[in-house]
Amino acid sequence: MGTSKDKLEYSVVIPVYNEEDNAELLYNRIVEALESMKSPYEVVFVDDGSSDKTFQVLSDLKKSDENLKVIKFRGNFGQSAAMGAGFKYASGKIVIAMDGDLQNDPMDIPNLVKKMNEGYDIVSGWRKNRKDKMIIRKIPSKIANRLVQKLTGVKIHDTGCSLKAYRKDILNKIRVYGELHRFIPALGGIEGARISEVEVTHHERKFGVSKYNITRTFRVIMDLISLNVFMKYLSNPLQFFGRLGLVFNALGLSFLGIMLYCLQFSNFTFEEVNVLVSTTFLFFAAGFQILFFGLIANVVVRTSNRIKK
Repeated sequence: MGTSKDKLEYSVVIPVYNEEDNAELLYNRIVEALESMKSPYEVVFVDDGSSDKTFQVLSDLKKSDENLKVIKFRGNFGQSAAMGAGFKYASGKIVIAMDGDLQNDPMDIPNLVKKMNEGYDIVSGWRKNRKDKMIIRKIPSKIANRLVQKLTGVKIHDTGCSLKAYRKDILNKIRVYGELHRFIPALGGIEGARISEVEVTHHERKFGVSKYNITRTFRVIMDLISLNVFMKYLSNPLQFFGRLGLVFNALGLSFLGIMLYCLQFSNFTFEEVNVLVSTTFLFFAAGFQILFFGLIANVVVRTSNRIKK
């Protein structure tokens, strides 16, 4: 079908990294799924700096399909960066994201869209019968999903599933970095998005090598912590900076008390007094500086809200 940008209904975004054996098979299955939906579409592959023939395979496919778009990164910047670039480039009213390793099934795309047509803005896939290794994939994923549900309040079972459908206007309000592509539903919730999920098929990887390793879990946890702080204090950052600043000021007062006590009742040398004075000053300076940052952050948030209105 034609792909006039103002008439595009669906965009499918797929970040890929060294997936030369999967690229063509995945492309064919995506096209099969989208053709069955009888609406204008585009397929956007984002090559995240592959060192194999992935880009060449996609470029050859592009020559015979005007609906296929290929973005090439100069280096490997990570899945979130690749997905963010694909989202920015996508022109469809509904954007579907998925992995490039053939573990997500493109035939689930119509089910996600069907659920979205019930009035939702984001529909997440749920790999209920996940085909991954228990220790390094399933267990960390279960722990992460529980943490995400508790910290963000978004009640979906499988945050890590890349197969998701989004309304383009919601994606336009979200900036993806770090490992935050996993938490887009939570970020969308801040914007008032209506969120749901559907069960999807999950296949074992047949070709290529998984890019997942245990260090990625720690990056996800760090991003989750920052996301939790962001969600709690987005509208009033002074609450966060104020509490932190008061802690430092309280430490400064404590050291001031210790210094005065020691000067009154102990025979301190000049060097020892100098250390206490310096420490007291540093805590007070840090406390007031953090409070100042909080005031600036509050001004930025208030100004931004006025501009949006």
